[in-house]
Amino acid sequence: MRPINIGLTDEQRQGVINLLNQDLADSYLLLVKTKKYHWDVVGPQFRSLHQLWEEHYEKLTLNIDALAERTRALGGYPLGTMDGFLNMATLKEHVGDVPTATGMVANLVQDHEQVIRNLREHIDHSSEKFHDEGTADFLTGLMEEHEEMAWMLRSFIEGQSVEPNGAKPAAGTKAPVGV
Repeated sequence: MRPINIGLTDEQRQGVINLLNQDLADSYLLLVKTKKYHWDVVGPQFRSLHQLWEEHYEKLTLNIDALAERTRALGGYPLGTMDGFLNMATLKEHVGDVPTATGMVANLVQDHEQVIRNLREHIDHSSEKFHDEGTADFLTGLMEEHEEMAWMLRSFIEGQSVEPNGAKPAAGTKAPVGV
């Protein structure tokens, strides 16, 4: 096997590969949860959530492939088994739990926020500890996508009205009709 000479030591590359595999594991578990909620959601929000989660699991699928390919580009091998994903993921399964639509959204918000926190830490480690600015930049893009998905989900459950200028109304008041 020919050595990889991209300006990173084997130890630096392996450190980043380990981070990428944890992100891959979390992303895969989040994909499974999102897909499951897509199938199980019921109630008045069915159509909007069903469509939103389809968009999200399609993004997650692309991100998973990109994480695996980044791992390969650095000379590593991505996790590829459910056992591996479950052992390395920081997210947890909720076996047998079928929450309400709002509960599903809240669970996914928590998971996306956990992924975002992990990615922030992995960006710092990639850049500062392992000197791999390419992976730090790559992970920054993934983090921004999770931030957007989390925002969309939070917006669904917050349901607070706003004033025409974008400010939240004072406690006990309502925003004007049509806002």
